[in-house]
Amino acid sequence: MTALAPARPAALVVPPRRRRPLRTLSWVVVSVIVIVGFWSADIAWSRLGELPAEIARYLGLMFGSPNWSKLPEALWQTWRSVEMAWIGTVLGILIATPLSLISARGFGPAPVRAVLRFVFSLVRAVPELVFAIIILSVTGLTPLTGALALAIGGVGTLGKWGYEAVENVAPGPIEAARAAGGSTAQVLRWGVWPQASPTFLSFWLYRFEINVRASAVLGLIGVGGIGDMLTSYTQYREWSTVGMLLIVVVVVTVAIDAVSGRIRRRIMEGPRVR
Repeated sequence: MTALAPARPAALVVPPRRRRPLRTLSWVVVSVIVIVGFWSADIAWSRLGELPAEIARYLGLMFGSPNWSKLPEALWQTWRSVEMAWIGTVLGILIATPLSLISARGFGPAPVRAVLRFVFSLVRAVPELVFAIIILSVTGLTPLTGALALAIGGVGTLGKWGYEAVENVAPGPIEAARAAGGSTAQVLRWGVWPQASPTFLSFWLYRFEINVRASAVLGLIGVGGIGDMLTSYTQYREWSTVGMLLIVVVVVTVAIDAVSGRIRRRIMEGPRVR
């Protein structure tokens, strides 16, 4: 018997590539906007070559011989910035937490949820510096102004993170609490909070880290703290003192971030088994 020759595979037919004129037009428009933005900006492009040498000169002025005689005052002002950040974080938590629970699907009326979510988005769109400028007309140039601005800014982020955390919990405990005849508050207490509390605590610590960095920026408008010192000594061009202040800011911020990050990992992952 003669063996049958293997059948030749049919030629692959490549489907025609779909044309997407809308996407192409979008990329063209974005490219034109970027190019026009670069060319219309009032930038002295010829000075870019001098930038590395200028940066090196100012780094030498700031960090070549830092003025450590101002260190005690710098530490005190840094402590005031941390206090400002802490008070702003606590106030933001007290305001945002109940609002975030109401904003979650299944725990608040739809119109209320829509209004609260819009408020959270609106607050996130405004920098804390703008809130501080508005508040200082009432409270004056005090650390309380910075703390209130940080609290208002924290409501936007903590509120959004909060209702997203509530909506992502497992539905089983919630259904069990409702089947047992629990009210909305009881369902939140026994069905939601035990699951969502580690996430909430992690968000709170992360917001404190953000507020520590933001408090230094708020000091630039004169509400106190290490940012106020940076503004003053930069205006007088005392670069050795500015360098020392920057070292203090970096060391304190990195230390707080490291401690907070370690605590957040412990909360989310639990204790490590040795």
